[in-house]
Amino acid sequence: MKPCANGTNTFVNCDLRHGIGQKQAGIETDTYLFWRNRYCEMKMLPSSCDTFVALPPSTEKPCIIFGKNSDRPCDEVQEVVYFPAKDYAAEEKVECTYIEIEQVAHTYAVVLSKPAWLWGAEMGANEHQVCIGNEAVWGRESADGEEALLGMDLVRLGLERANTAEKAVDVITELLEKYGQGGSCMEDECNFTYHNSFLISDRVEAWLLETAGKYWAAERIQAGHRNISNQYCITTKIDKEHPGMREYAKSKGWWDGKTEFNFATVYSYLTTARIESAGSRYCEGKKLLEQSSGHITAEVMMQILRDKDSGINMEGMFMTTGSMVSVIPTNPALPAVHYFTGTPDPQRSVFKPFIFVENAHLLKETSSPSFGPDDPVKKKPRFQSKPDRKHPLFVKHELVAAIIDAHKDRGQKIIESMRQLEKESLKEMEGVSVDEPDLLVDLFFLSVQKEMSLYSKS
Repeated sequence: MKPCANGTNTFVNCDLRHGIGQKQAGIETDTYLFWRNRYCEMKMLPSSCDTFVALPPSTEKPCIIFGKNSDRPCDEVQEVVYFPAKDYAAEEKVECTYIEIEQVAHTYAVVLSKPAWLWGAEMGANEHQVCIGNEAVWGRESADGEEALLGMDLVRLGLERANTAEKAVDVITELLEKYGQGGSCMEDECNFTYHNSFLISDRVEAWLLETAGKYWAAERIQAGHRNISNQYCITTKIDKEHPGMREYAKSKGWWDGKTEFNFATVYSYLTTARIESAGSRYCEGKKLLEQSSGHITAEVMMQILRDKDSGINMEGMFMTTGSMVSVIPTNPALPAVHYFTGTPDPQRSVFKPFIFVENAHLLKETSSPSFGPDDPVKKKPRFQSKPDRKHPLFVKHELVAAIIDAHKDRGQKIIESMRQLEKESLKEMEGVSVDEPDLLVDLFFLSVQKEMSLYSKS
């Protein structure tokens, strides 16, 4: 099998990772099918996604900085989309990825980074500067269940319906109680399922919410920094919880009802000590935050998301397919800036700014094609085929990524140009004002246009 550029003998080399095709990648069909089947058999062991939040005094300025890498199957397209606020009539429904649920009277404007095949999102923000990212978690409670709400659906629903981080916790847990969580989280016939943890922030604080089936615990974070990966990490500090969560654990024999209740110990396969073990992405991410504590900026968060040695910027069967960094000033008079890549591997992607303003335009260059009721995800049996979901920016980026892989010197110059473009954008955002919103309605679009122009010259 042809190895990846990082030297690992994994399923995907860099060409296939960007979806150019099996022949160019040098992988025969039978080999591809063999590893795809192994992919299913392994049920995607916990090995993906990292989410971070930094609050004063760990940030350089009085702001909250949120960041996430979305690590997903290597051939998956992630789009960045904007949906304006909207009012709905009574009795209206909303069709999520697998099930239909009751709609609310009003949804907030949201910007989302989402796998193109599903309704929900891996990460995003809303007009009230609530940010949410989710993580896959596995534990003693079985994740094999009927189709219900995906964790990504809950991210989007939380953003559409909550104007504070704490309210988002309430929204998500109420939906969890009413509809449950379940269904395949991958666009494939493999039944890849998991429970979810969520890191949620606003202008004031952050919340960590961890779930196991319908049971959950939540912890408020009011200062410092926090990161999560793919393990439970709420221990004894529990600020909100499912009313039956402890009794359920006791009935299952996971907790004796006498010792101090530790959510991670009780609901995990792994002990808290194992979560902290050397070499884990969680531990490495925590170290990176600690190294910059007191000086964390958007640039620092982007650098953390780009870190390959730690595994945070992932390569292989699962890779970083989209990244997000948000800068939320604690002063409500100042605008928040949300940066998205919309392309794989932040090391060779550009973070582009989005600001919520009235009449912001839709993000067409990072929106994937829509297939409506003919989408193979909507038809049962599901996932019998996989349509081309590449959006215009993805197509351009895919070609340039292949050049970067094939030509070291030329590739380095391209990356340097990308970094320069990003630095100019970051500098421009330092003095940005929403006093003239008409100048910001196309902010993200114009940034994408500059990036695509750079690619065309390359």
